[in-house]
Amino acid sequence: MGDEQHGTAPVTDAHSDTPLTDDRADVTVVSSETAFTGKVWNIRRDVFEYSGESITREYMEHTGAVAVLALDDEDRVLLIKQYRHPVRVREWEIPAGLLDVEGEDPLVAAQRELAEEADLEASEWHLLSEFASSPGGSDELIRVYLARGVTATAEAFERTEEEADIEVRWVPLDDVVDAVLAHRVQNPSLTIGVLTLLAVKERGLDTLADARTPWTRHPKLGNSADR
Repeated sequence: MGDEQHGTAPVTDAHSDTPLTDDRADVTVVSSETAFTGKVWNIRRDVFEYSGESITREYMEHTGAVAVLALDDEDRVLLIKQYRHPVRVREWEIPAGLLDVEGEDPLVAAQRELAEEADLEASEWHLLSEFASSPGGSDELIRVYLARGVTATAEAFERTEEEADIEVRWVPLDDVVDAVLAHRVQNPSLTIGVLTLLAVKERGLDTLADARTPWTRHPKLGNSADR
């Protein structure tokens, strides 16, 4: 047997019949500083008080991002393939990008990314999903939109760097779900987006949320009344 472990037992949820929801936790942050300044993202070091302890954690300070699951009239999903250097993979994704334009509304950012990465625009937009990509090490939150009524933009966007050789493909939704379940694709926005869409289609598209639903959980947008 290993060393004896001592600690606090997990707390049993006494309200298991209530709807599942994440709870906002307000903790006392004793200090906060930029531990590393990078080209795109910084690393922040916080010291905070929690459960009677002083804890130090470092995490990636992120702008947040948006992604677009574009669906055509034939129930096909727009996928793009591009190179991602940290994992050394050209992976299939849905169009996505950072919230790196000061004051830009997330929906407008999603519409911009669809045009920049796929030369497309859409007439119908809904909120599909939101998730934290790595909540133990980053404050990045991603919002996934469903775009329908898709048409080509008037002009093509000039792409550079990793986007220069983007490959675009329309793939039947069922085939994308098969690829996810067979572990042939790994992008989180793609995976979460298509599986959420599959559940939504089973329950009815009228369950979709408005695209302008306030993003209250975003650490940098949550206090904005018009988002």
